[in-house]
Amino acid sequence: MASKIGFKDVRYVMVIDTAKCVGCAACVFACKQENNVPEGYARDWIEQEVWGSFPNLAMENRSQRCQHCSNPPCVACCPTGASHIGRGGITLVDASRCTGCKACLAACPYDARYLHPETKTVDKCTFCEHRVKVGQMPACVEICPTNCLHFGDANDPNSEVHHLLSTRRYKTQLANLGTNPNLYWLERE
Repeated sequence: MASKIGFKDVRYVMVIDTAKCVGCAACVFACKQENNVPEGYARDWIEQEVWGSFPNLAMENRSQRCQHCSNPPCVACCPTGASHIGRGGITLVDASRCTGCKACLAACPYDARYLHPETKTVDKCTFCEHRVKVGQMPACVEICPTNCLHFGDANDPNSEVHHLLSTRRYKTQLANLGTNPNLYWLERE
């Protein structure tokens, strides 16, 4: 459900190059600072997957966050409409409508939401929608020292994310659930 802007559909996505991510967590700290995330909570985090057996081990770092699904179960189950899809397909929470019932927390298969300890409303990654709407990149993308995070309109054939998704192999998380996530991890070449 993408929003109309001019004559084209905008679909914001994040593409993460796992070959470049070193797991430094700069994205996590930038997000916490930019969005005033309380101590002990996170809108994004780093996961590491290790496979193989010693001495032939491999590891992949993945910067995780809300998947901004095109078919988000968190939106479908929200009784007040607080969870909704905004401009460009960004999944958002309107804190003024959120009752803190936690239905969306239970529905999210990615564990990407939390109940804010002070406001008692749900909080999550917004792709820094407040920055995007004024032409800036999300804080995590801007700060990344390895430039492994890429953000943009997947429907724009001239965008970097469109090029990456057209020319590289990628994977999504829990794609079998039908959520149609808009967070992509590029596979190593």
